[in-house]
Order: sequence, then structure tokens, then C-alpha cells
Amino acid sequence: MTKLNWGMIGGGEGSQIGPAHRLGAQADGHFTFAAGALDIDADKGRAYAQSLGVAADRAYGNWQEMLDGEKGREDRIDLVTVATPNSTHYEITKAFLEAGFNVLCEKPMTMTVEEGEDIVRTAEATGRICAVNYCYSAYPMVRHMRHMVASGELGAIRCVVANFSHGHHADAGDADNPRVRWRYDPAMAGVSGQMADCGIHALNLATFITGDEVTTLSADFASTIPSRVLEDDAMVNFRLSKGTIGRLWTSTIAIGRMHGLDIQVFGEKGGVRWHSEQPGQVWYTRLNGRTEIIEKGEGGISEMAAHVSRVPIAHPEGFPLAVANIYVDLAAAIRARRDGTPLDPAADHFPKAEAGLRSMASVYATVASAKADGAWVDARPPMYR
Repeated sequence: MTKLNWGMIGGGEGSQIGPAHRLGAQADGHFTFAAGALDIDADKGRAYAQSLGVAADRAYGNWQEMLDGEKGREDRIDLVTVATPNSTHYEITKAFLEAGFNVLCEKPMTMTVEEGEDIVRTAEATGRICAVNYCYSAYPMVRHMRHMVASGELGAIRCVVANFSHGHHADAGDADNPRVRWRYDPAMAGVSGQMADCGIHALNLATFITGDEVTTLSADFASTIPSRVLEDDAMVNFRLSKGTIGRLWTSTIAIGRMHGLDIQVFGEKGGVRWHSEQPGQVWYTRLNGRTEIIEKGEGGISEMAAHVSRVPIAHPEGFPLAVANIYVDLAAAIRARRDGTPLDPAADHFPKAEAGLRSMASVYATVASAKADGAWVDARPPMYR
């Protein structure tokens, strides 16, 4: 199997997400790290890329230089990952799509709904893949929950409850910490703080597992630390298109919660629960039955989960390998398009541009609702209404 060429923009030395992408892209031998523009400081970015094994002529000073350098090469990159500050995602993603590159963009995909619609249309027009790194949907047992819902094992889904709440920004003394401050500054974060940062991960899980989409929602925002302009705590009620009700809490001031991402799905015949801090297990309770634990790697696990499982039962697969699962699916999709062959259905679960657009539409809907004292608003992107 010939490796695909992969490039990265952003995610330089000291980045939180950069190492996860570099580990993920190369974990299964599908991609070679061939090109990069890793830092806003051109010289620093070039040096760091070369220290990671990128050839000097493909260690670029900025993304424009990388675009110009790669599009004329016979061995051009097959996929580029955009891991730059949020406000730059749209411009870079659109430019690379229009130049014929496949793109994996960090979330949020764009800063506005209009930009998101443009990216969806651009991906469709160019025939390129545009994916968004909602990597929690790529944990094997999350995929298994999707299988359980899709197969009817839980019956009609009545309610989904999602949380992404932590306490790592609870210290008011961190008001001037640059790694914290930007998240609550509209000039850098956009219209929303915690909802756009973490809440959309939980909402994406709710829609991914149920195979449904948010139609309307009602939100309550709070900025519990006075210096913050944007919210650090949010409660959202939502409705899905098939009638499922949803509840979502997301917070940065929940002292005692660590990662804090979990989800519960309640159907007419049973309920399931998953927690990111114990990612290899799903708690399953049948109607009028006892609770059992389904373990990653056990016999009879769904193909959807087995496709992205690597190690034996009771050995956890954590965040970097969840990111790697996105790359496994993307490698399969890129090769299928290149070779004109059908894509294995088990590999067709990576989050696409539509997911990024719907997430941004939901963020703007929560902002509008919160400003209107929790009024119910339409959460669908205009192009899907």
C-alpha cells in the first residue's frame, strides 16, 4: 500500500492539538508527513517542520507559500490539515479546496454560517473532501452506540442528554492568562465562548449517535466571571428532526469535573451511556432489565466499532487514536475517490463539511436564543431549511 502525502498548517511547537494530528495521521501507516507551514513565525515554522522530518523545500513559511509550492508538484499532498486560529479556518480551507486539495479542518470550521455554507458548496463544486475534526465521534464505542441506534436496538429515540463541562477556567485570577483570555474575547473567539469551544462537540455527538439533526433550540448563557464578555456556562434544550428531545450543559467553571464529556441516549427499548474518561465502555440498560457493560474489543462488537479498534479488550484507546480514526477513514475515502472504487461503508463516518456548517448554525442559534431570554429559534442553516 503506497502511503498518501499529508501536510499541516498550524499546530507548531507548543500547540495543544498539533501533536495529536501528527500522531494520528501517521499512526496506521496511511500518511507520510510531507509538507508543513507550522507557525506564524516563518523561520520558527520552517525549522520545526524540518526537525520533524519534513524536507527543507517543503517546510514553508506560511500557508500561501505552501499552497503555491504544493499545487505544482507531481507528488503534491493528498490531504492538508488546518490547525490554525479559528478566524483563519475559512480562508485557508476554501483556498486549498479550490486548488484541488482534500482538507481536514479543526473546529469550528468557520466563524459564520455564511462562510460554512460557502465551504459546503465549494467542496461540492470541486469534488474534494472537506472534513472537520469532531474526533470524539471516532471513538470505537461511540461508533458502536451509533450502530445500536441505527439497528433499532434501542427503539425510537426519546431523549439525548449531552455534557461537556470542566473546571479548568474557574479561577478568576486567570483573567489575563493569554491561553484562557482569548476564548472569551469576541475579537478572537467570535460570537460564542464555551458553546463554540466545547458545546458543539457534545452537540455533534448527539446528532452523530442518533443519526439526526437539530431543528430548534432554546439557550441560557452565563458569564460567571465578570471580566468575560462571552459565556463560560450554557444550558441548551433542543429538538431533533425525528422528534427526539435533547438537553445539553457545557461549562468551564465546573470545579471537580476534568474532561467532562459524556452522553446518554434513551430509547423506548433501552438506554446507553458513554463517558470520554472511560472511552472503552458503554453502559447499556434494556427496558425492565439490568445494566450491562459493553467492552471495546469483545466478541460481537459492531463492524462500525471494530473498523476503528486496534488493541485487545481492556486496553484503552485514547484521544490521539480517536484523531487517528478520522485519518483512517479519510485515507480510505481519498483512495476510493482516486481509484474510482466504492468506499467501505464502515469508513464513511468521518465528520464532513455539513457537520461543521450545522454546528456553526447551532452556535449562532444559541447566541440568538440566549439574547432573547431563551426563546426557541430555528437552528438549521438557511440552505437546509
